[in-house]
Amino acid sequence: MQLLSSGRVFAALLTAVALAATGCSSTGSGSGSGDAEHRPGNVLRVPQDFPTVQKAVDVARDGETVLVSPGVYRESVRVTKARLTLRGTDRNGVVLDGGLKLVNGVTVTGPGSVVENLTVHGYLANGVLFTGVTDEKLQQRGAGGSAYDPLDTARFPVVQGFRASRVTAYDNGLYGIYAFDARGGVIEDSYASGQADSGIYVGQCKPCDTLVRGNTVERNAVGIELTNASDGLSVLGNRVVGNRVGVTVNSNDLEALAPQHGAVIAGNVVADNNASDTPEQADGGFGIGIGIGGGTANLVQRNLVRGNRAAGVIVTDPAGHPASGNRVEGNRTDGNGVDLVLASADPGNCFGGNQPAVQSPDGLEGLAACGAQGHGPVPGGRAAPVQAPPGVPFSQVAAPPAQPSLPDPSAPGRPATDLPGAVDADAYRLPTDVTALPQRPS
Repeated sequence: MQLLSSGRVFAALLTAVALAATGCSSTGSGSGSGDAEHRPGNVLRVPQDFPTVQKAVDVARDGETVLVSPGVYRESVRVTKARLTLRGTDRNGVVLDGGLKLVNGVTVTGPGSVVENLTVHGYLANGVLFTGVTDEKLQQRGAGGSAYDPLDTARFPVVQGFRASRVTAYDNGLYGIYAFDARGGVIEDSYASGQADSGIYVGQCKPCDTLVRGNTVERNAVGIELTNASDGLSVLGNRVVGNRVGVTVNSNDLEALAPQHGAVIAGNVVADNNASDTPEQADGGFGIGIGIGGGTANLVQRNLVRGNRAAGVIVTDPAGHPASGNRVEGNRTDGNGVDLVLASADPGNCFGGNQPAVQSPDGLEGLAACGAQGHGPVPGGRAAPVQAPPGVPFSQVAAPPAQPSLPDPSAPGRPATDLPGAVDADAYRLPTDVTALPQRPS
């Protein structure tokens, strides 16, 4: 089973709509200085001072804040300035709406910039995109995903520094919050549902130096996806429930920087990823909690993985990329079709200290024990057979409930510099409650 959710089924759609979307969106050039329109102070207000979000962003100087009051803003926004904070005054009341006509909601190429405390939905591709790809035509086409133009890492150096905080992204045609060709970032305290591909995606970065923490991700084709995302990447304390597939970690030659290497996935709730009221997953996956497809040297530790009908944690080898050096330790994996599955022929993966009822192959934790002096080939394991039900159009997934807003939206903006800072994965303990977001360490 291929675990990758490539999104290639959307390529033709995005290509077809790109020109039309460019004509009807209010993206602006993002390059004007606008000094003549810039009032004193470093906070630019929408709509009090500027009629559109893009107009305010165009006029803003590096390091300033664009503060958006409640309303529905039917536009695409491009942030090219450095260290700019784009913030809503009310997370649930400030809504960027693509109307199923525009391609991307907010595209950030300015280093150290921030998107926070707002809602973005109804875009044909991505809700919020952080990327070093500065060519707008390539952004419209989704450059960097498989079946799109491959990422040219020489032409488009990585964008350094990004943050998405308290963003609600729902019912978008590809990804909710998407970071590729981006490094040194945090995606936190956000909510993603109804994406036709992944709620949160981090890909094509090496090293990533990125932290994904405290998010709720549900009713997407895939909850959290990591493809060719390597080194310094931590996925901690998230609640990933009721998607078709919970978390995937992939190596993929159709995208840059394969193979994937060195992510930490710890302290998450990954449960009941068998939801039929979700968009169909591009490669047909269903009922999987955490899947590693050709990833290497990843740590999967202290996660509560429950109620996934095919497999709780599964490690597989896609063509050309054997999964190797992955450690699956100290998780609670119960109530899944098969709790632990090793379908990789590489002897370098290990399992230990989990709480599983069903393992494939039988006795997996003995055959591939962590801490042993290496082990021989392990018979191929299998997930439980599950037939994926038909999905629903992404635009028809129910809107989410109101989400917690920023306590003080008038506080000075905090640019996304020196991120993610110190990350202590060991502080994230094994969750005990599938109904609650894991508690963040103090």
